[in-house]
Amino acid sequence: MINKYVAMGLGALIILAPVAASAQATTDTTAPSMASPATGHTGSHRGHVRRKGNTAAHRARASAHHMHKMRTAPAAPAEAPKS
Repeated sequence: MINKYVAMGLGALIILAPVAASAQATTDTTAPSMASPATGHTGSHRGHVRRKGNTAAHRARASAHHMHKMRTAPAAPAEAPKS
């Protein structure tokens, strides 16, 4: 049984090897990726900290709003079944 799985794995490796090689060749010839260091520095530590603080404030406000709504909302009365 194990020999069967080993044979299938080797067969897949042999079949997919040219595909991986062609993918590697096309990657080498394309333009640099978006995250390359040649694009330069795009942000600052101060900006990151400021955005993080604003995000935390928005999340805290939304959470407090939700909890307030849950606490003050009256439970809907259940309707009696009509017969």
